Amino acid sequence: MAAKKILMLVGDYVEDYEVMVPFQALLMVGHQVHAVCPDKTAGQTVRTAIHDFEGEQTYSEKPGHNFALNFDFAQVKADDYDALLIPGGRAPEYLRLNAQVLALVQAFDQAGKPIAAVCHGAQLLAAAGVLKGRECSAYPACGPEVMLAGGRYIDIAVDQAHVQGNLVTAPAWPAHPNWLAAFLSLLGTQITL
Repeated sequence: MAAKKILMLVGDYVEDYEVMVPFQALLMVGHQVHAVCPDKTAGQTVRTAIHDFEGEQTYSEKPGHNFALNFDFAQVKADDYDALLIPGGRAPEYLRLNAQVLALVQAFDQAGKPIAAVCHGAQLLAAAGVLKGRECSAYPACGPEVMLAGGRYIDIAVDQAHVQGNLVTAPAWPAHPNWLAAFLSLLGTQITL
């Protein structure tokens, strides 16, 4: 298997598990991952937030870690990458205001490259206009945004993932095993024991 080059779009208050776990897991299997944030460079950090499910009507939020970026956003070109990963948390709600971020999402989708989005990551897909006529899972509170963007919101268990074409989506970090396995399958990654 040839290593793939994956772009990860992150921002301040990205969900801690949704950035840390995929970043480390994809590196572990041999892929190259560039974690970038608009207006930041390699070596700078973004703050993360831990979203947990503790019985209330929505998730709770706690301070997470500082996550170190390893590439400069200003140098990113979609053509240089094989796939895109969009973690959730609070970052997507402001990243979707950045025209360059939206253009990147559109470029990956137009090229048919694998895109993995989890939780609130669907906000970037919706804002980029790539969900029209497509199925997408997300954190349930993002379901209306998926539908307003012309997509079909797929309501699945929090530990499940949904695949349609080049798009792999999931409701939240409990889906990591299924979501990452589906993403690796789209990348052509085979893990043998």
